[in-house]
Amino acid sequence: MWMVVGERRFVVVLSDNVTGQAFAKRLPLTLDMAELNGNEKHADLQKALPVNATRMEMISNGDLLLYGSKTLVIFYKTFTSPYAYSHVGRVENPLGLAHALGEQGARVEFLKFK
Repeated sequence: MWMVVGERRFVVVLSDNVTGQAFAKRLPLTLDMAELNGNEKHADLQKALPVNATRMEMISNGDLLLYGSKTLVIFYKTFTSPYAYSHVGRVENPLGLAHALGEQGARVEFLKFK
């Protein structure tokens, strides 16, 4: 799928699990994502997704994860974390992702490939 932030378009490879498959069924989707902790953008979904959360040792730049059952998170820095997330997908090449998302909130579009 595509993830569009402003003028930038990123390829996202969805996870081959129930969370990634359920997310794909909601596309197209546009979210106003808030900034948090200088390393992520997040937004609550209208409806919960199925979860399969696991504790993450390391979160990577470009990870698209679900916190709880309704909070979609895009990470734009790599760091260690004690929290559990469900995998939704991963930005294939996150080069420039942090810059595109900016320091404040960001409007992000998730689209199916045409």
